[in-house]
Amino acid sequence: MDERAALVSEYLTGLWTMGELCERFAVSPKTGHKWVRRYHEGGRPALLDRSRRPHGHPAAISDRILRRLLDTRARFPHWSAGKLVTWLARRYPRTAWPCRSTAYTLLARTEAPRARRPGPRGTRAPATVRALTEPLSANAVWTTDFKGKFRLGDGSYCHPLTLRDGFSRFVLRCDGLPAESYPCTQPRFARAFAEFGVPECIRSDNGTPFASTGLAGLSRLSVWWMQLGIRVERIAPGCPEQNGSHEQFHRVLKRETTRPPARTAAAQQRRFDAFRREYNHERPHDALAGAAPASLYRPAERRLPRTLPPIDYPQHWEVRGADSSGVITFHGRPLNVTRALANQDVGLEEIDDALWRVWFLATPLGHFDERRWRWVRPDNW
Repeated sequence: MDERAALVSEYLTGLWTMGELCERFAVSPKTGHKWVRRYHEGGRPALLDRSRRPHGHPAAISDRILRRLLDTRARFPHWSAGKLVTWLARRYPRTAWPCRSTAYTLLARTEAPRARRPGPRGTRAPATVRALTEPLSANAVWTTDFKGKFRLGDGSYCHPLTLRDGFSRFVLRCDGLPAESYPCTQPRFARAFAEFGVPECIRSDNGTPFASTGLAGLSRLSVWWMQLGIRVERIAPGCPEQNGSHEQFHRVLKRETTRPPARTAAAQQRRFDAFRREYNHERPHDALAGAAPASLYRPAERRLPRTLPPIDYPQHWEVRGADSSGVITFHGRPLNVTRALANQDVGLEEIDDALWRVWFLATPLGHFDERRWRWVRPDNW
């Protein structure tokens, strides 16, 4: 500082040229003129070192963009930074929005840190799963499940039934039901079929009312699906990862609609309906390259029939009608099939002497040994 002040002072006397002074103070003429110019602009304090920070940056975030990002966070408080940026870029494509990491950093500076649950220690071996249908188009596979019951503010239980399209992730139904039973679920599926058409396949777990412990795991609900020409597909018992996308959706649903739960069933259903609209039409989905599910979903061409189609079996099969308990009469004796097939026709195909394969529509239910009068496994023949 003293050297700079002395150079400027000597130059202002007019007794020395800038070249002579620069040689004396061992600086370049450019530097000497710089200090003189700064002295004229701001006096002695202007000779202090200035910050080397650039005056501007091509990647700097303007206050307007930051405010819009924070406003969007306030509107969708549970979304990640990546989803916020994707949603903003879709709504305002002409604006240069920051990348995900920059948006995350900006939000972290302006928000209180969020508590995170510790992850599992160590590594887990990937589960072995059986082949399931890959949804390559809308309505190829619908997935359904119950999220799990929880108690409402008035003390009653709510059982959320969810139904999604596996290809587009479009949420078809999200209903809070009083019980996980056929009378409660069948009307909801009927409404979904009436509104969105009939899918090719429905995938579920092995719990009620989707399956049972009877033959082929049939339930009243799955029998009705089969009568509509829907292929029933179930994940392996104890393997929820086979329906991982639906399970992840349930985590989001629980976080955004049930913490805390509403006081009444009607109020909770309003939360489900609002969440479904946001999830389908606003929320970007990473598996869809940031698109909203509604942009990819189209209703099925096959519509819900007014009456169930008749059941036809090959002429050389034995056809028997089950009573209200799921029991058929075969060669003069009662044979218990499954209660799920109450009042339905089943087909019996003789595949060997006194050995029968029992069918319902195109689904084999099991093998029956007429001599021993019991159901058998093929490897026991």
